[in-house]
Amino acid sequence: MTSFRARIAAAPQAFDRCRGAETAALFDASGPLGDLLEGASGSSPFLSGLIAREAEWLAEVLDAAPEATLAGLFHAAEAAEGVRETGAALRLMKRRAALLIALADLGGVWSLDAVTAALSDLADRATALAFRAALAAESTGPLNGLTPEAAGLAVLAMGKGGARELNYSSDIDLILLHDGERFGEDAAQELKSRWVRVAQRAVKLLSEVNAEGYVFRVDLRLRPNPSVTPICLSMEAAERYYESVGRTWERAAFIKARPAAGDLGAGEAFLEDLAPFIWRKHLDFAALEDINDIRAKIRDAKGLAGLRDLPGYNLKLGPGGIREIEFFAQTQQLALGGRDETLRARGTCEALRALAEAGRIEADTRDVLIEAYRAHRTLEHRLQMIEDAQTHDIPVSAEARAQVAALGGWPDRAAMEAEVAVRLAEVRALVQSFFARAAPKMKAAESVDEIIDRLPFARPEMVREMAERWAAGGVAATRDSRARRKFRALAPEILSRLAKSGDPDDAVLQFDRFLTGLPAGVQLFSLFEANPQLLDLLAEICAAAPRLAAYLGLNAGVLDAVLDADFFAPLDGAEALRADLEAALEDTEDYERVLDGVRAWAKEIRFRLGVQVLRGIADETEAGRGFSDIAETCLKALLPAVKAEFARRHGPAPGRGAAVIAMGKLGGREMTPSSDLDLIVVYDAAGVEQSEGKKPLTVSVYYARLTQMLVSALTAPTAEGALYEVDMRLRPSGGQGPVAVSLESFRRYQAEEAWTWEHMALTRARPVAGAADLLVELGEVIETVLAAPRDAKKTREDVAAMRARLIEAHAKDRGDLWSLKHGAGGLMDIEFAAQNGLLCAGLTGAPAAVPALSKLAAAGAMAAEDAAALVSAHRLQARLQLVERVAIRGSFDAETAGDGLKAAMVRAAGMKGFDELETALAAARAEALAIVDRLLGG
Repeated sequence: MTSFRARIAAAPQAFDRCRGAETAALFDASGPLGDLLEGASGSSPFLSGLIAREAEWLAEVLDAAPEATLAGLFHAAEAAEGVRETGAALRLMKRRAALLIALADLGGVWSLDAVTAALSDLADRATALAFRAALAAESTGPLNGLTPEAAGLAVLAMGKGGARELNYSSDIDLILLHDGERFGEDAAQELKSRWVRVAQRAVKLLSEVNAEGYVFRVDLRLRPNPSVTPICLSMEAAERYYESVGRTWERAAFIKARPAAGDLGAGEAFLEDLAPFIWRKHLDFAALEDINDIRAKIRDAKGLAGLRDLPGYNLKLGPGGIREIEFFAQTQQLALGGRDETLRARGTCEALRALAEAGRIEADTRDVLIEAYRAHRTLEHRLQMIEDAQTHDIPVSAEARAQVAALGGWPDRAAMEAEVAVRLAEVRALVQSFFARAAPKMKAAESVDEIIDRLPFARPEMVREMAERWAAGGVAATRDSRARRKFRALAPEILSRLAKSGDPDDAVLQFDRFLTGLPAGVQLFSLFEANPQLLDLLAEICAAAPRLAAYLGLNAGVLDAVLDADFFAPLDGAEALRADLEAALEDTEDYERVLDGVRAWAKEIRFRLGVQVLRGIADETEAGRGFSDIAETCLKALLPAVKAEFARRHGPAPGRGAAVIAMGKLGGREMTPSSDLDLIVVYDAAGVEQSEGKKPLTVSVYYARLTQMLVSALTAPTAEGALYEVDMRLRPSGGQGPVAVSLESFRRYQAEEAWTWEHMALTRARPVAGAADLLVELGEVIETVLAAPRDAKKTREDVAAMRARLIEAHAKDRGDLWSLKHGAGGLMDIEFAAQNGLLCAGLTGAPAAVPALSKLAAAGAMAAEDAAALVSAHRLQARLQLVERVAIRGSFDAETAGDGLKAAMVRAAGMKGFDELETALAAARAEALAIVDRLLGG
């Protein structure tokens, strides 16, 4: 690296030319160095004193790289031992570093980022050395002889220090934590007082002013409840505080938090444990309101509500100033960072870049704010360098402002004032516009009573009674006073949107189901305030899909996904979904958290696909494939986690391991939201008789218990709810057989013992998860069984007999037009015809009905016109069944269904009206029934 002298690229003006010239003469300096020394000394009494005091040292380091000089200062201070010697070494380090950094800043040797990083590194090193000396002074007790790292002390840098953006004359905001469990319960009480004493000693080392100056002013008020808590408290106590009563401003403060000294690993672990407090799992638009309130209170308290003339203006807190840019970034980080980890940047400029990259702000907004922030911070340094004062106020006197302009390199005071005023106004306009957009948008023009009287509710008194109950805190979502206030502002808009549905009263009833299911309301109501379009979607769901409305009440967080740009875009394929889930589970090692993570991911993706079905965006093929891909992705994520957890107790899977065969709708990739998972687990022990682990198991027991654990991982309700129901009755020998079957047993059973109906089920079999080589072999076994020659007459008779038994079991459904599965000419009939055709023709590789029918027609195994008619009937009924499963629990009843649900059915079928749909459905069913009866005998 080149020397300091060679890198000088700028110089301030000398406000006091005589003083500046005298300083430059000390070094016999001319050219860029002379200009820099003359300008710095002539405009800053503080720097003039430092240069004179450290002239000999400065002359020695001008021809060295400033980075090496700073590192040398740090190294020299580290050699100090004892409290007194360390205090002197720290003050010398600070004095020389302050001079070096100021000259590097004023001379253009370092960029603003390099300057603030150097100041932050200086603070970190000083803090670390102060606590090392303070702890070393403990000559007795449990802390005797320990380093901060060994003692479990974590020093968190907060604010600008945490973000490595420290300003020139800043104090340092610290939170001091110790590991209360490291020394056991017996020493806990004694340690509390000892840690306080160590902290007091270290803070005194840093902040006490003596003949050698001071190092850093220290502010410890960001710790939990500072008026009553010790200045160094246990991590456990701090975590309990934040989880129970932590406030929004504290969450904002922790965005910048960084372990700076002591046990850095313990500090990182604490912040990782605190992440759920800082970064809420769901979009947190309530934080926008909280931060805006804080912003307004600061400005009101300081008398900074309006943009005044520059004299006396506070560059940090005033409108358009530094804090406003920080708040602009932090509010969006708090609102969105729980969902988007790329927004969790500590630095302000870094956060603005991340927001633009994520599409949350425009590139122009990013550029304006970053440029303004850097300019504000540079001016802030100039204000502070004049007298080493912790000030952000632009001086009142014209002479003092002229001095600032000179130190900042402006040609005169007027040029500085004009530039700063324009920049402040530009920032203020941008920030004000953002907070105005983020503020609640729904101010009721009419009261709830007026809305109810005006809108077409058939039972207005029922609606009024419900609205009063909601607004009065009669449901959990509105019990909190803040939630009630927000809901009352939203209520007229909610009722107006519900009234636009085909059956307004029913929509209100479904909204009541949704609201009753909510455990709390502030976050969701804030989300609605910030994004009113979500109310339109909610009203649509309440009008058309009672089941989805109830689901939302229990899982309101999935509404966050609607704000993603690709929410209404077609679902990505299986590989992309798998990569997405892997990213969501990254660094999640705890087994229970994996279960929760898979459930949380699946809830959101299934909701997205359900809305696409309701709106007619996804047809039966796309949705069936999508719901199946989601299930398969979950299965592929959970199986390795189950195997690893099981192996901890019983050792790795013996032999080649296990694989899972998907049957039924999952196998055919025709799943709906309510489908369970039909699974068969097959293993190959490859001659191994038992596992090798802490508690070894015989092979059959090992794989049986592994399978049971997998079923539990899929079905057990966790904090995130349940995932899927699992049905394993399609395994060899059904409910009487083992839950996991060996490869040879599976092969032999399917080839020699399986009934025709089991081979019908096998046409939909698809190996999906587990050992790769075993999956391939299972696929070959299934194909061999299905392709084997068979007696076509006997097969058809078996299929017909099976169909007859099911018809008898569901006799009441045969004449019901809306019994889409078991009704005459329904999905079951068509699937039986397709499976019979596949078995008789020995065709494989078509696990779903539609591709099977197409394959039969192409092979000449079914008349083309018959196949086309069955495909048409199957597609129509599959579409209708899909909407039914998304929208309601139980069967569709045309007599009681609301207009919204009927409209969704009509839209899915591509018809113009419900009467047309019923006519078309009846005709398709009749034609399908005739064909199936002819093919199978009826």
